[in-house]
Amino acid sequence: MYRVLIPVDPDTDRAIAAAEAVTSLPYADTNVEVIMLSVFTKREIQDLDGGRVESEDLFERTDPPTSLTATAELLEKRGVDVSVRREHGDPAQTIVEIAADADVDNIVMGGRKRSPVGKVVFGSVTQNVVLNSSQPVTIVESK
Repeated sequence: MYRVLIPVDPDTDRAIAAAEAVTSLPYADTNVEVIMLSVFTKREIQDLDGGRVESEDLFERTDPPTSLTATAELLEKRGVDVSVRREHGDPAQTIVEIAADADVDNIVMGGRKRSPVGKVVFGSVTQNVVLNSSQPVTIVESK
C-alpha cells in the first residue's frame, strides 16, 4: 500500500489539487492510502480585555476547515482509503513529524500561484516541509 500525506490549509482549491494528483496515481482506488492533515497553528492570543487565551482551547472549539472535509469526501468518492487528522502546533513541524510517524511514502501539497520571482521561493510552510522532511514532497499547482 502506497501511503500519502496531504496537509491542507483553509484553501479548498489547493487541497483539491493535491487530491486530484493523488487520484491520478495508478491504482489509486486500490493501492493508495491517504492521510488528510489539518494543523491549527499554535499561537499566543489575547482577548479584548487583555487576558490570555490558549490557542489549544480555540482549536478544540473549531470545526475542521471545509478544505479538509471536501477533499476527504472527494477521495472517498473515488474509492481511495482516507483517514483524517487534526492537530494543534507549528504547521511545518507537525507535517514533518506526522509524515515520519505514519511512515508515508510521499507528502503531496497544493501550492500557490506565484509571479516568476515568487516561484523562486515557496511559502514558508511548504519550504520548511521540503527542507526538513525525509520523505519526498510533491507540490501541485491549484487551478
